[in-house]
Amino acid sequence: MQRTSVSLAASALALSVALTSVAHAQTIQAGTVAGAKPAAPAPVTAASRLDEILARHTLRVCTTGDYKPYSFLRPDGQFEGIDIDLAESLSKSLGAKAEYVKTSWSNLMNDFVAKCDIAVGGVSTTLERQKRAFFTAPYMEDGKTPIVRCDDVDKYQTVAQIDQPNVRTIVNPGGTNERFAKQFFPHSQLIEYPDNVTIFKQILEGKADVMVTDASETLLQQKLNPGLCSVHPDKPFQFGEKAYLLPRGDVPFQQYVDQWLHLARSSGEFQAVYDKWLK
Repeated sequence: MQRTSVSLAASALALSVALTSVAHAQTIQAGTVAGAKPAAPAPVTAASRLDEILARHTLRVCTTGDYKPYSFLRPDGQFEGIDIDLAESLSKSLGAKAEYVKTSWSNLMNDFVAKCDIAVGGVSTTLERQKRAFFTAPYMEDGKTPIVRCDDVDKYQTVAQIDQPNVRTIVNPGGTNERFAKQFFPHSQLIEYPDNVTIFKQILEGKADVMVTDASETLLQQKLNPGLCSVHPDKPFQFGEKAYLLPRGDVPFQQYVDQWLHLARSSGEFQAVYDKWLK
């Protein structure tokens, strides 16, 4: 009998505590609701270039047109290359038409910021460019390696062999090739040659000895210019990547282009374009 009384007392106490807790919670909730301010509206998202492109149905593409196999301006005024084919694919996915803006390596960043939605054409990722723009995820690794006359391959295997007073290194101004040459070949005879299309003929004709550029370009140019040979393209001097330039701060557009690139790689479309130009 005593045990039953204790049990009933304990149950009553537990019930009392539970009811008090519920009442306290209801009081707090009522007070919160009564004293709460109206919910703040969702923050306004800044307009994305993605929305602009979808509205105007055009994708403005900056490219130099002088960098095979990525971008080349043909005599008939049409662009072609790996990145041109891919820019057309991106435009199609957006229901837009690609409009190409011819630029140069020296003016690439200024033209891109002022005139374009995206910049393509073998653009290397650099911290200096990152200060003014976003990059997509890289789509290719591609470091710097020499291209020389085939008879001279053994002479120009290392940076030290090239960085000599009697060696004539040739570069196209305004891009990463020039910066690499000035940094690593200060003792060589540095020749700046403005035409990136005919620059390789200068080596063939004996007017220069070495050009250090991206390995993918040396592999193509040795096919286009018999007598020139790429030097260890599988072991470049420097790590490098290719990516596309996008407006700085525009995350929605960056995410869209990255997703398009991811799907193009996964579906085999990217590889088919790469093989078309390099195999």
